[in-house]
Amino acid sequence: MNENRKSASKLYLGGIVIVGACCLIVGMIISSSFKLPETGRAAPFWEEGNSQAAPVVVLPSLRDLVKKTKPAVVNISTSKTVHSMEMFKKFYGPGGNMGPFGDFFNKFFENFPDQVMKQRSLGSGFIISKDGYILTNYHVIKGADEISVSLVNKEKFNAKVVGKDKTTDIALIKITPKKDDLPTLVLGDSDKLEVGDWVIAIGNPFGLGHTVTQGIVSAKERIIGAGPYDNFIQTDAAINPGNSGGPLINLKGEVVGINTAIVATGQGIGFAIPINMAKSILPDLREKGSVARGWLGVAIQDVTPEIARAVGLEKAHGAIVSKVYPGDPADRAGIKNGDVIISVNGHEIKDTHDLTRLIGSLKPGSSVKIVVWRNKKEVSLKARLKKRSEEHLAELQGEQGKNESVVKKDKLGIKVRNITPELAQRYNLESKEGVIVMGIDPKGAAFSSGLRRGDIIKEVNGHPIHGVKDYLDQINKAKKGDSVLLLVMRGGNPFYIAIDVK
Repeated sequence: MNENRKSASKLYLGGIVIVGACCLIVGMIISSSFKLPETGRAAPFWEEGNSQAAPVVVLPSLRDLVKKTKPAVVNISTSKTVHSMEMFKKFYGPGGNMGPFGDFFNKFFENFPDQVMKQRSLGSGFIISKDGYILTNYHVIKGADEISVSLVNKEKFNAKVVGKDKTTDIALIKITPKKDDLPTLVLGDSDKLEVGDWVIAIGNPFGLGHTVTQGIVSAKERIIGAGPYDNFIQTDAAINPGNSGGPLINLKGEVVGINTAIVATGQGIGFAIPINMAKSILPDLREKGSVARGWLGVAIQDVTPEIARAVGLEKAHGAIVSKVYPGDPADRAGIKNGDVIISVNGHEIKDTHDLTRLIGSLKPGSSVKIVVWRNKKEVSLKARLKKRSEEHLAELQGEQGKNESVVKKDKLGIKVRNITPELAQRYNLESKEGVIVMGIDPKGAAFSSGLRRGDIIKEVNGHPIHGVKDYLDQINKAKKGDSVLLLVMRGGNPFYIAIDVK
C-alpha cells in the first residue's frame, strides 16, 4: 500500500515538473515573439543598430589619376628685391609699433647702411594651354622681379605675368615652350562639386618635389576674410605652404579649385578658390591684364532677424542699404537708404557678401534688374553698372591716393581712414564716429606713443571727430612743439594718448 502511494506521489510530482517546464518554454516563445524587454530593463527610446558587420568598402587607387594630372603641375620660384629696412619693419608690432623701445631700435638701425637683398619664395601652378598659359595665386608672384617655372621633367622656363587680380588672389602667367605641346589640365565645373566629394591636391611644398594629398570637400562658399569676393571650397586634403596655386582635382581629373590658403591653428583644413571664379575672369586677365568689375554704389549691411521684423520681411535675407553714393548707378536707379536689396537679375540675395560677389561678377555697363523691399512691398528698379575702381573708392572715402585701405597720413605719422559699415562690422564697432588707425610711420612722432592699428580716434584736443576731414583739420592746427591729445577707443575702452609734434 505504501509502495503504491510513493509511486503515485512520484508520478504526481513528475507531472507538475513537466507541466512547469512546458509553461516556461511556451512563455519564452511568446515573450520572444512579442519582443518583450529583458527582465529589469526598460525598452530603449532610441533606434538600436544590428550587430551584423557592414560591407567592406575598398577605395580605388588614385595612381592613374595622379599619373594623368601630375605632369601639368609646375613649381613656381620667384625672387624680388627688398631693402634691409623693409625686412626690419616686419618685426614691428601692431600698427608698426615697437612700444617703449621703438626709439632705441630706430636709432640703432639708422647707423647701419640700407642693403639690397634678394628674397625668394616657392609656390605651385598648373598649365591650362599647350602654348604655356599657367594659373596660380596672385600672392605667389606678388612683387616678383623674376619668375621661374619648373616642369615635372626638370625643364625650366622664365615666365612673365600676363594678368593678375588681387581681390580674388588669381594670376595668369606665361612661359614660351619650344613646341606647343605642353601637358595641360582640364578645367571642370566647381558649381557641381558637392560636400563629401573626393578631391586631390597636387603641389610642390617646401621645394621637395611634387606631392599629392587626398581628402573630401568639407564645405562650400566659405568666407575667411581674404577679400570682398570670398567663396572658398573647404577641404581636408592637406594644403601645405608650397601648394599655393596648385590644382584641386576631382576624380574625373578635372580642376575644380585653386589651392590657396590654410588655417595655421587647424589640422588639415585648407581652402581653394572655385575654378568657375577663375574661368569667369580668365578672358580679362589674358586680354587686359586685369579684371573690370561692376559697381553699384551703395554701402550695405546684413539684415538681422531684428531688422527683418522691423521692415516687415518674413525672413532675414538680403542687404539693407545704409548709404547711396550720389551720382553712382544706385542713385540713378532710385535706390534709397533703408531699401533692402532682395534680388538681382532674379538671383535671391542672401547677405551682403552675396550681393558684393554678384555685382562684382557683372561687367561694367551691364543693365541689371534689382528688386528692393521698401515700405513692406517689393519695388523693381533697373540700374546700369559702372566700373569698380580703386580711385573711385578712395575718392568716396576722402582719400587722394589709390590705396583704399589707407585714407591719409597726418603730420604725426598716423595713417587713418573713415569707418565704413564694413569696417564697423569687422571690428564690431557700435558707432561710426571717429577715424580708424590703419598704420603708423616708424619715423613719425606717434610711433612710440602706444597707438595701434585698429584703434579708433574719437577726439583731438577735445574736438569730436566725425571723419577724416575733421581729424586732419584738427591735427593741422597743431604746430611744432605743441602736444596733441587724442581720445582713443580700443576694445570698447576709452583712454587718452598725448603726442608731441616734432
